[in-house]
Amino acid sequence: MIPRSFRKTSPGARRVHPAAGRWSLLAAFCLVLAACGDKPAAEAEPAEMLDPSIVVASEAMQARIKVAPIATEPFSDVLRVAGRIDFDRQRMARIGAPVTGRVTDINTTLGAAVKPGDVLARLHSTELGSAQLAYLKAKAQSELQQNARERARLLFAADVIGKAELQRRENEYAVAAAELRAAYDQLSVLGMSPSVISRMGQSGEISSFSPVVSTLRGSVVEFKVSPGQVVQPADALFTVADLSRVWAVAEVPEQQADLVAAGQTVDIEVPALGNRKISGELIFVGQVVDPVTRTVPVRTSIDNADGRLKPAMLATMLIASRPTEQLVIPASAVVRFENEDLVYVEIEPGRFRATHVQMGASYNGKRSVASGLKAGDRVVVEGAFHLNNQRTGVDPE
Repeated sequence: MIPRSFRKTSPGARRVHPAAGRWSLLAAFCLVLAACGDKPAAEAEPAEMLDPSIVVASEAMQARIKVAPIATEPFSDVLRVAGRIDFDRQRMARIGAPVTGRVTDINTTLGAAVKPGDVLARLHSTELGSAQLAYLKAKAQSELQQNARERARLLFAADVIGKAELQRRENEYAVAAAELRAAYDQLSVLGMSPSVISRMGQSGEISSFSPVVSTLRGSVVEFKVSPGQVVQPADALFTVADLSRVWAVAEVPEQQADLVAAGQTVDIEVPALGNRKISGELIFVGQVVDPVTRTVPVRTSIDNADGRLKPAMLATMLIASRPTEQLVIPASAVVRFENEDLVYVEIEPGRFRATHVQMGASYNGKRSVASGLKAGDRVVVEGAFHLNNQRTGVDPE
């Protein structure tokens, strides 16, 4: 076999010794290392990553914001309760027939404005005629017995009759007077006024027609009578209501009943009026839970001088509950961004961190904090949206 060092090579080919190749590779590697050593040290290390939740405010930005510490304080949650507008039951009267009779005339219409004494309808009643006759008889008997008593007193003074006869006459007059008072009271119960009774006693004329009169200033809101109808004193023929004030009523679930009490402030939203808010306070909180609905009734009184509120309108009552100690921040401190609530917390002067928070109820310009903050944190309470715009690149400073 021919040794490798004596083998022939192709024409023009240069033979390289193995040792020379190894030295060439070592020299190239050293050159690369030398070139790397010439680069600046700053380029050899990765750049520091910035926290995207941190915002550094410039002096101009700091002039546009306000920072304050937060703390716990008494705070009222707001309960939203479905309700409705209702009549003020203290300004409402159900007017019925004073006597049993037949309706002959109706002098009002549904929605008509009435005042006390206005005649709403007329009835023909034989019961009233009988009562008037009994009164006239009692009046005549009382006058007769009164005259007899006066004569007996004169005769007794003249020693014509004895003491026993005088007492008999006085007793007869007392009985007649009592019967007259009873007949008068019966006419009053049947709806006759004192002036009408007095005129009837003087004239002696009997009228079997009885008026049905309004006892309240307001509007006729219910009408349950027609001509020719026979009515009883227990029947409600008309309902008159003063609508200058109305009630807003609602049912509070029993689980929240302990949070409400008479005197608490309440806002009422009426969808029919464009959810216009009407302020008031609770005037009544029920003492008994409805066993069917498991709710407690509440109500408030509302001024309705313009007449825009109509009974049976739907409403929502926003009731401020009893205050409890809660962590509270101004509503202006909260920024809504990408369906999350953010608050900017001061890390050090001029540096702020966007912090995700869970918010509770809002009331009177403040909101309770469920989680994400603690008492003593310094947060941006005014101008937080400027920092958020800078952080998101909307309004860079």
